[in-house]
Amino acid sequence: MNYHAFPAPAKLNLFLHVIGRRSDGYHLLQTVFRLIDHGDTLHIAVDDSGEIVHENPLPGVPAEQDLIIRAARLLQQASGSRLGCRLRLDKRLPMGGGLGGGSSDAATTLMALNHLWGTRFSREQLQTLGLQLGADVPVFIFGQDAFAEGVGEALQPIHLPNQWYVVLIPPVSVPTAEIFSDPCLTRNSEPIIMAAFPNEQMHNDLQAVAVRKYPIIADHLAWLSQYGNAMMTGSGACVFAAFDTQVEAERVITALPATMQGFSAQSMMQHPLFDLLD
Repeated sequence: MNYHAFPAPAKLNLFLHVIGRRSDGYHLLQTVFRLIDHGDTLHIAVDDSGEIVHENPLPGVPAEQDLIIRAARLLQQASGSRLGCRLRLDKRLPMGGGLGGGSSDAATTLMALNHLWGTRFSREQLQTLGLQLGADVPVFIFGQDAFAEGVGEALQPIHLPNQWYVVLIPPVSVPTAEIFSDPCLTRNSEPIIMAAFPNEQMHNDLQAVAVRKYPIIADHLAWLSQYGNAMMTGSGACVFAAFDTQVEAERVITALPATMQGFSAQSMMQHPLFDLLD
């Protein structure tokens, strides 16, 4: 069987402000999404069975919650395609890490199958489909650094300088819903305009809640803060700091205590699959 490999990169939230809440309970956000060159890899073999098979599902994740299965089925239903596929996932990004791993996997599934099945959905159509799977899915299909508003789906391209990042992975999985539902979460940050980034002091409103619930995140923030301006990404648990060069980033990784895990990665101007879409 002929498998094709497709990357599913991570994202960082360079800041994340909660500026309100909709009547349906969803939070209104402002954030900057940045893609980095570290992530999962999805292997896909197309067939004419009409079946969607994940050959190495994640332990404890049933098919109805498996984002790559859901993404494939969603595209199949929306397009009317009678083709099927077999999927394998090389998982590098932690679950509950705030790096967008599951969302990126779903986005890559949509973009890759749109190409392999010849369903010819536009970027905008796939972003609309992706939003049904999760608020972070559209940005990976958008395929470039973005200033995001709404629940994270209203995206504008933003041009940022190339940077290197050190990302630390605390050994906890943080459920996004738990952080957003916490009564102590700040929900009234002042909105900013895109032009204000990054000159104003930015922060992540979810960080204080996550740190209180998972003190080990605070330990990782404290360690990384010795070397740069450390911040949590998404709803946690991963934390990161930016550096101008690979040498600086690698120096921090080399100093990492044996009790901590992390990696260095470079920013990406575009998603590797950007040119698959019109």
